[in-house]
Amino acid sequence: MQKNDLVTVAIEDIGVGGEGIGKVDGYTLFIKDAIIGDVVEAKIVKAKKNYGYARLMNIVTPSENRVEKPACPMARRCGGCQIQEMKYGAQLAFKEGKSTVVIWNGSEKSRQKFLTMSCSLLLAWKSHFIIEIKTQFPIGTDKEGHIITGFYAGRTHSIIPNTDCALGVAVNQKILEIILHFMENNHISAYDEEKHKGLVRHVLIRYGFKTDEIMVCLVINGEKLPHAEKLVDKLCEISGMTSITISVNKAKTNVIMGNEIKLL
Repeated sequence: MQKNDLVTVAIEDIGVGGEGIGKVDGYTLFIKDAIIGDVVEAKIVKAKKNYGYARLMNIVTPSENRVEKPACPMARRCGGCQIQEMKYGAQLAFKEGKSTVVIWNGSEKSRQKFLTMSCSLLLAWKSHFIIEIKTQFPIGTDKEGHIITGFYAGRTHSIIPNTDCALGVAVNQKILEIILHFMENNHISAYDEEKHKGLVRHVLIRYGFKTDEIMVCLVINGEKLPHAEKLVDKLCEISGMTSITISVNKAKTNVIMGNEIKLL
């Protein structure tokens, strides 16, 4: 198999990253957005000696467990979620199978750890989405120069714009839109990873479900945030806003948080 080869593959399993797994003449391919039971046409994008990665080009025969429309409209482009193309009952069966592997094939320590959390996991799996109490949003610019936030596309650092993630609490959207408007109106730059220039790198939001308290932290490539008082005033209009900080991270690194936190 070589890069750019176009192949037809029957999907037999799903990997830990949510990618469909199939074989062509004994050669294993991992294909994002393909699910068990699909027969797909795929283009090889990376070829190793015994396995490779391919891009889904066309669904020849859809799995009986495939849904016509995933719950999140960004599912195909965004790298944040997997297997949304699969019916929910099939998702549960898949997760149950993976958890069984952990229980029976893992170490004694991993089994005990899993069993102590199994009740909460099973309860969470009854819902279509597990709502995150903490979410980290990268900040960047699009091709037109507009400041954006969202999540990275799979295996890249290209941001898919989205302020209304299905895994986040509803207030996240309002917080992110306030921050984006603040940056645009006050000419605050977004961080550019390649050039190591620009100020705002990430926004971290934490929500307390028992207290309704909200924490917002802007990770910046600098010592201070210009016009911070304007942002604080707007964010404090949101009910439950409790903590607003900046995290100083001036390193050329993929690590999100810096070592110094400053209270705004």
